[in-house]
Amino acid sequence: MLVGEQPGDQEDRQGKPFVGPAGKLLDRALAEAGIDPGEAYVTNAVKHFKFTRAEPRKRRIHKAPTLREMTACGPWLAAELAVVEPELIVVLGATAGKALLGSSFRVTQVRGTVLEEEIHGRAERLVPTVHPSSVLRSDDREAAYRGLVGDLEVAARALG
Repeated sequence: MLVGEQPGDQEDRQGKPFVGPAGKLLDRALAEAGIDPGEAYVTNAVKHFKFTRAEPRKRRIHKAPTLREMTACGPWLAAELAVVEPELIVVLGATAGKALLGSSFRVTQVRGTVLEEEIHGRAERLVPTVHPSSVLRSDDREAAYRGLVGDLEVAARALG
C-alpha cells in the first residue's frame, strides 16, 4: 500500500490517485526498485484537493492540508487499511507520515528504514520516503530520484 498526501490537480480532475506527473515518476521509480506498480494499492491520507489560484484561470496550486483536515480524513484511511490489510505501507512524504504516525513524524529522520508501528489497532510495517512531487521540485532531480528509488528498494526487500 502506498499512502500519499492528497490528490493533486490531475488526480482531482480524474478521480484517481497519482495520475499526474508525480504519479508517473512514482510508477517509474517503483518499477526500477522491483515493485510492480499494478500490484500496489495507492491512496492518499487526505481525500480532497486543497488549492489556491495565483490568478483567475491559472493552474490550481496545491496547498498543504492542515492537521484538522488530516484528522477528519483519518476514518477513511483507517477503513482502507482494514480492508486492504497491506503487507507493507510505503509512506510518501511528511503529510502521510503525520496522518499515520502522528505530528512528531519527520520523513528526513526515518526515510528508507522499515518501521513497525501500531496503526488503528493493527501492527503495520512501514517504509517512509519522500513524496514524488518533492523529486520534481528538487534542484538536483537525479539525486532526489536516486534517493526515492533507494528507499523503494528497501520496501521491495521488506516484501521479500
